[in-house]
Amino acid sequence: MKFMFASDSFKGSLTSSQIRSLLEKAAERVFPDCETIGVPVADGGEGTVEAVIEAMNGRLVEINVKGPLFEEEKAFYGVYGNSAVIEMAAASGLPMVPAEQKNPLYTTSYGTGELIADALNKGYRQIAVALGGSATNDGGIGAMTALGVKFLDKDGNKLKGVGADLININDIDISGIHPEIKNTEFTIMCDVTNPLTGSEGATYTFGPQKGAGEAELKALEAGMINYANVIKEKFGIDADNVPGAGAAGGLGAAFMTFLKAKPKSGITTVLDIIGFKELIKDCDLIVTGEGRIDWQSAYGKVPAGIGACGLERGIPVVAIVGGMGTRAEEMYNFGIDSIIPTINGPMDLDEAVERAEELYLGAAERMFRLLKAGMKLK
Repeated sequence: MKFMFASDSFKGSLTSSQIRSLLEKAAERVFPDCETIGVPVADGGEGTVEAVIEAMNGRLVEINVKGPLFEEEKAFYGVYGNSAVIEMAAASGLPMVPAEQKNPLYTTSYGTGELIADALNKGYRQIAVALGGSATNDGGIGAMTALGVKFLDKDGNKLKGVGADLININDIDISGIHPEIKNTEFTIMCDVTNPLTGSEGATYTFGPQKGAGEAELKALEAGMINYANVIKEKFGIDADNVPGAGAAGGLGAAFMTFLKAKPKSGITTVLDIIGFKELIKDCDLIVTGEGRIDWQSAYGKVPAGIGACGLERGIPVVAIVGGMGTRAEEMYNFGIDSIIPTINGPMDLDEAVERAEELYLGAAERMFRLLKAGMKLK
């Protein structure tokens, strides 16, 4: 018997690596002669860099960047071979902004551009950027400014690169863009399909959670419409109608316009990077999971990505999860054969988190014992 262990972390309680160790322990108790392999996985959100560099024997690079409010911050990205993987949240993330200062009119993605520039300067020519968790609604002009693009007002003055600048963009000068961009392949890990503007666009969908009230939303939307119009006039690109352009406060539009980046599901990107389909070719069972599984897990989450790979290869996939939410059973249509919650009795969330290792190990052993019982069926 050969088992593959590839679970997302249980946020706040268990890391992907801890889960792998618990699964190995449970498997050896029930199947002493089994072979196990495991890889850390993530869906393009928090933990993606760590998962990739662990799987690829890469390393972290730390640099100083400008945070969402132009404050000095330490940020990081991961490297392996000729490739770099970046989480925009490491430089431009919402948790970096104090609650009383949350206002996407004044936040910038500049630091994300600095991470990309550093990777380019160090010679990395395949760069993947995870777009989740942004504090910004600047259309990516902050990041592009850090990469040498100039956004100019009607008087030819260079704009700073915040959400409030969008309405003042009159021209875009790309003559000074980083020279190595044309030699680099960019991928954006993006699981949203929101356009740049409109009721489903960047501003109205994600602006409120970043601190925008009604007045700010109105100003930002007007600016985003202006930005889209200038891009169309200058480059002939209708960024407003490209699925995913509204991701990360419009950073998706900037990446696709100025870096020619290809959008791709976060979990699909991670699994492709680590060569997951090749790793599972002779496995008998895959165990995956996440902290809470529900119908939304079908859209770019780890269990859906792992389930799809198992389905393609004809390998059964079981998800061990912290809890089951609304319509979790819909995951059975996405390559997940069974869902096993770790909770074994009435308890509140605090108790479940405190006992996370014990509960997970128990659930894993129950799963393997059931598998062994199934092997005895005639």
